[in-house]
This record gives sequence, structure tokens and C-alpha cells, in this order.
Amino acid sequence: MSNFDRGKELVEGSSRSPGDQPATLSRYESQKRRDWNTFGQYLRNQRPPVSISQCNSNHVLEFLRYLDQFGKTKVHLQGCIFYGQPEPPAPCTCPLRQAWGSLDALIGRLRAAYEENGGSPETNPFASGAIRVYLREVKECQSKARGIPYKKKKKKIGGTSDSKGDDDSTSSHHPFS
Repeated sequence: MSNFDRGKELVEGSSRSPGDQPATLSRYESQKRRDWNTFGQYLRNQRPPVSISQCNSNHVLEFLRYLDQFGKTKVHLQGCIFYGQPEPPAPCTCPLRQAWGSLDALIGRLRAAYEENGGSPETNPFASGAIRVYLREVKECQSKARGIPYKKKKKKIGGTSDSKGDDDSTSSHHPFS
């Protein structure tokens, strides 16, 4: 293998180590690479194509909305008779969407991948306030529509638990815990 080919493999993200032994990536690293490649393909398919250096939070928001068509989580609309019911007794025509937890994890992986691929933390479109607002809105909307409250994680500060917001959820069933 020439030095050029080795360099090309490194740039393209080959999972081979310098000794040509297959490197085993963690599940997280494999998923992060797949997500990064999928997002890159999404940008290339835009008309006109968008380079990663031109990418901004609007492109990320469009990507998240695009992914909804592949979602498997039923999110009841406000007019639906099952709105707010975690386990509706019958089917309905409400749309399937990407679950909030899946989107949140995806953004975390893409945020890390952006910086690992040379992006600056200051210009990271995945770390934008607009993305945080969008994710918070999706979380609240899905929580209400599905009747499943999301528990806030308690943070330890100086040995004491500090919970931001109200923790009135008593549900033991949580789809992402």
C-alpha cells in the first residue's frame, strides 16, 4: 500500500490501523462515523450542494426535520383522541417521528464528529442555540403528545442533588432511560 493510499484511507476514515490489522471501533464511534457520513451525504444532495464549511444551524434543522420521515415514534396531534395517552387502545393516523432521545443523541455525536473532523467549537452548527431550542421543543411536544414525562437528570453540586425545573413525574416507564 502506497503512502498516498494510506493517507487517503485516513482521510476517508478507514478503520484500519497502520499495521493493516482491522481496528475495532466502539459502537459509539461506529455510529458517529455513520451519522457523520449520512449528514455529509445529505449536504451533498442539496441543490446546490453545501460544503461542511458552509453548513450552519439551518442546515442541521432541515436535516433533523428530513429525518422525521424515517421515524418510528407515534406523536399524536392535539386534535387526536389519543393525545396525551402513553398507550393508546387503537391505531390512529398521527405521524411517526424521530424520538427526541434519538435526535438528542444524534446531535451529540455530530457535534463531536464536527470538531474531530477539523471544525472549530466556536463555529460548530450542532452546538448552536437554535438546535438546543429545537430539541427542547421536540422534547416538550412529544412528552405532552405521548403522555410520557421526561425526568430531569439530577446534578450533584457540592454533594447535594440539584434538580433544575419541576420533578413531578412519577412514571417509571421512560423510553430512553
